[in-house]
Amino acid sequence: MRFRTVLAGICALFPVVLFPGFSASAKTPVTARHGMVVAQEPIAADVGLAVLKHGGNAVDAAVAVGFALAVTHPAAGNIGGGGFLLVRLANGKSYFVDFREAAPGKASRNMYIGPDGKPTKDSLFGWRASGVPGSVKGFAEAHEKWGTKKWAELLAPAVNLARNGFTVDKTLAGEIAGSTANLENDPESKRIFLRDGKPYKAGETFRQPELADTLGRIAANGARDFYEGETARKLAAAMAAHGGLITEADLKNYRAIDRKPLEGGYHGYEIITAPPPSAGGLGILQMLGILNGTGFESDGPNSVKAVHYTTEAMRRFYADRSEYLGDPTYYDVPVQQLLSPRYLAERRDSIDPARATPAAGIQPGRILSAAAHVNQRESSETTHFNIVDAQGNAVAVTYTLNNSFGSGVTVPGLGFLLNDEMDDFAAKPGSPNMFGLIGADANAIQPGKRPLSSMNPTIVTRGGKLFMAVGAPGGSRITTGVLQVILDAIDFHMNPQDAVDLPRFHDQWKPDILYLQKGFNPDVEAALVKMGYNIQPINDVARVEAIIARNGLLEGGTESRHNGKVVGY
Repeated sequence: MRFRTVLAGICALFPVVLFPGFSASAKTPVTARHGMVVAQEPIAADVGLAVLKHGGNAVDAAVAVGFALAVTHPAAGNIGGGGFLLVRLANGKSYFVDFREAAPGKASRNMYIGPDGKPTKDSLFGWRASGVPGSVKGFAEAHEKWGTKKWAELLAPAVNLARNGFTVDKTLAGEIAGSTANLENDPESKRIFLRDGKPYKAGETFRQPELADTLGRIAANGARDFYEGETARKLAAAMAAHGGLITEADLKNYRAIDRKPLEGGYHGYEIITAPPPSAGGLGILQMLGILNGTGFESDGPNSVKAVHYTTEAMRRFYADRSEYLGDPTYYDVPVQQLLSPRYLAERRDSIDPARATPAAGIQPGRILSAAAHVNQRESSETTHFNIVDAQGNAVAVTYTLNNSFGSGVTVPGLGFLLNDEMDDFAAKPGSPNMFGLIGADANAIQPGKRPLSSMNPTIVTRGGKLFMAVGAPGGSRITTGVLQVILDAIDFHMNPQDAVDLPRFHDQWKPDILYLQKGFNPDVEAALVKMGYNIQPINDVARVEAIIARNGLLEGGTESRHNGKVVGY
């Protein structure tokens, strides 16, 4: 089918995706009977719904949304990055695609250590900060296995949005203005996003012709163009010209990895989540296991008891995270031991019901194998979306550039930004990263290795039927944010809008701080202080999105304080 015909059909749907009676206001979930998309950028959500209404399945819609976000949400959703895709098919089988960025072949352990022995900023900004991008390969692999629509048809909306432009909203204008210092250091980024010093304002049209050409080649030739074709050659040449590390061989050798999802049970529900190199999936299962049997939920959500026990579970997971998690291709991650009932009981029994356990009083738990020592440096500039189709297939995707607008570098002539995922490795083991997380050797830089991530797209079932798809961006706070929304849905019986809007809290063991979002009961906060918690306010604990399936309906929630969108039919 020709692009213009496809685009006309898809774009024609946009005016009617906000169905009468649907409301995305706070505390009221959007409902639908057949299919639903929840995404953090409204145009991309509309693109996904249009695919579903044209007969595409959840994977088809995920491909279309993923590429649309590369145009409309350049701060995070970008073909120069990588991430994870979790799919549960209507037949009950689940699969996980790891398209995390990989360290280039020229990478070396101490490449970001300066003459003074301290980490440089080269892992954050500029051409040397990028790992080999995985997003194009990841979406292509998912499409090849489970897609039903033609690849070019699914990329057509993204090509159109880049070529003809779209209206900049307040969110995008604010993201660009807030990243001026990062973008203005690269001539191509400055030209495209800042118009040589004049950031885009809300209401203006943003066109990206170079990106449109790149996406058009990928649409016509598949992922091969990005990894072995014209785009690969241009990217490798630009890397060589600017002192970057990625070569044509790195691109050609990159593979998306099919991994077995982690699975566990909690209060009659089945949890399907991300395996390593995600730390988040194991964290969800471990914290649920520690909480199970404590009765933490008896006093209600955000009660003193609920916050105390959940925080203590968080602290113990983050201590274990610092010691035992890494890329399973390079380290034998002791997943079974960390999730064994006996080990979880030991961690649970160490919680004092009446007092906070100081960070200094918590250490990684003792297991038979201490195979991995890790560090993580993930920024909150990530994006997530959930999709459920009429057949009952569900997809949860989280992907990222790491920092906002990644490394700040746009590849000349190609129009896309590059990630700064090399900063997710431990540039100097033992030193706290930008989030204060502590780690050691297993996450040290090594060619081909994938850095540890907190991204954890998750699907929940009950009795073999889909119950929930959930995930979030938010760096080290992804794990705790997603955990709380799962608890809100299962233990506190909230709808997804209430669950994502409820104020959240975060504790990552070190530093010894319990962060609370605005909106907590002052009496609860005062009681927690008396229990020994050092409390500080925080604006966000991840940015969680969820779809819940029950009573023949799909219910969707995206945080009211942000600019996401839920659409369904």
